Amino acid sequence: MNVLVVNAGSSSLKLHVLDGADGTLTATQLERWAGEADTDSLADFIASAGQVDAVGHRIVHGGHRFTGPARLDDATTAELAALTALAPLHQPRSLAGVRAVHTVLPDVPAVGCFDTAFHATLPEPAATYPLPAEWRERWGLRRYGFHGLSHAYAARRAAELVDRPLERLRVLSCHLGAGASACAVVDGRSVDTTMGFTPLEGLVMATRSGSVDPGLLIWLQQHGGLGTADLADGLEHHSGLAGLAGRGEAAGSGDMRDVRAAMQAGDAGAALAFQVYIHRLRAGIAAMAAAMQGLDVLVFTGGIGEHQPAVRSAAAAGLDFLGVQLNEHANAAATADADIGDRVAATRAVVVTAREDLEITRQVRATLG
Repeated sequence: MNVLVVNAGSSSLKLHVLDGADGTLTATQLERWAGEADTDSLADFIASAGQVDAVGHRIVHGGHRFTGPARLDDATTAELAALTALAPLHQPRSLAGVRAVHTVLPDVPAVGCFDTAFHATLPEPAATYPLPAEWRERWGLRRYGFHGLSHAYAARRAAELVDRPLERLRVLSCHLGAGASACAVVDGRSVDTTMGFTPLEGLVMATRSGSVDPGLLIWLQQHGGLGTADLADGLEHHSGLAGLAGRGEAAGSGDMRDVRAAMQAGDAGAALAFQVYIHRLRAGIAAMAAAMQGLDVLVFTGGIGEHQPAVRSAAAAGLDFLGVQLNEHANAAATADADIGDRVAATRAVVVTAREDLEITRQVRATLG
């Protein structure tokens, strides 16, 4: 079965065609994707891959209903569109990808694979917000978690790298990219994660704030004169690394590469952005380790997790109490799947190349048989 994997992010569209042995037949990426694909170019790309037997779409939010991969049709797509308010940066782009590919391949079965589904196993204490019962019951409020496709693959690949069964490991996966989250995986199942009802909760991200005091947001509305739209725009697009690094500077892009370059050039705002990022990352790792009552393997994945050894080194420097110690030479040299931990460390540390395409392909094959 040749599977076309469509990974629509908030600003890019990644396309891979994998063969029956998980080999990549062809791949492309549209940077700065605005949410509408050129169907002619898409058709040319698909034609270059030869036969496509199935399509797998990464969809960020599955809500209560979609706790595993599902065949996509008009009804399921409409249900997913209704969840847009919970992931406004991502859900419309995912559904735009569904529509574009369906135009080119109307008779090929399509499967939605959900970033929230991996976290459907969260135990009730981890999934529940301490809010009034009336609110929780009326609106179905709970912690969903995200980046599940990446965390699922990273945990499985980490087990292979340390040559131990996943079912006997406590894995802490750190997906660090434009979006960022940490996930506690016990015996292959998600038991806690830093993102919650929306992808805004948790760690510092490129332009997203991560967790902030809700009382601060109420204060900004009541005393700062900010409306709901102002808050949404600020929290989603102008916070995180971009907000910390300062307006008008290159580092204000929110890209960790720009932040690091500005920091090395002596920019105080960039230095603060990096320090806050690391502080929150360490705290998130510690919280996830507590949820597992310990830690066997620490995983770094995602664009920053894979390509920024300085971030890995700075984060690990405050985690001695969890048994984490890096081999700095191995850490600096790592470019793909690699063991970067000190051999005498109690906790293993690895870098895993993010391969959501492999996880999506696995789920598509399981769904379609």
